[in-house]
Amino acid sequence: MRQLTPIEIYLKPGELFFGDETTRLRTILGSCVAITMWHPVRRMGGMCHFMLPGGGHPDREGDGLSPRFAEGALNSMIREARRFGTRELDYTFKLFGGGNMFPGIAGRQQVPIGEANVQRARTLLEELGVRPVAEHTGGYGQRVLVMEVSSGVVWMRHDDTHSGAGVSTHGELAC
Repeated sequence: MRQLTPIEIYLKPGELFFGDETTRLRTILGSCVAITMWHPVRRMGGMCHFMLPGGGHPDREGDGLSPRFAEGALNSMIREARRFGTRELDYTFKLFGGGNMFPGIAGRQQVPIGEANVQRARTLLEELGVRPVAEHTGGYGQRVLVMEVSSGVVWMRHDDTHSGAGVSTHGELAC
């Protein structure tokens, strides 16, 4: 049986996609955070890429916040899972991102935006009653993610060249 090449979807900040095994999702994260969810039986799932921990205006459907914000992004993915006739608790979740993109620059904010994004994502997942089965958050630099919706595997490359140590620590992992 010939395996089809998945359709590639690139997520920009503030976007999400939910689909079946025919898709592969990609994104690049700095201080933003991505949450993935995957249904192991139905081989479907999605990814959101949110920019900010909270605030914003109601979304078009009026039942949450914009997907640019943590709560709106997660609520939108859950809404999509329900449209497919599945329950969010039947999915596995993974959490990525929240890097410090400007090390050494002391801003007015107490908590760097990346760290605040990760904290908010963890809180929302805890309130939902789930724990991420994999997580790669914080640190410095960018992360490139590729999610194979057919298997739920997320490939990640992390470029930590801005850590201040003067050393590039490139890493790739699948989780």
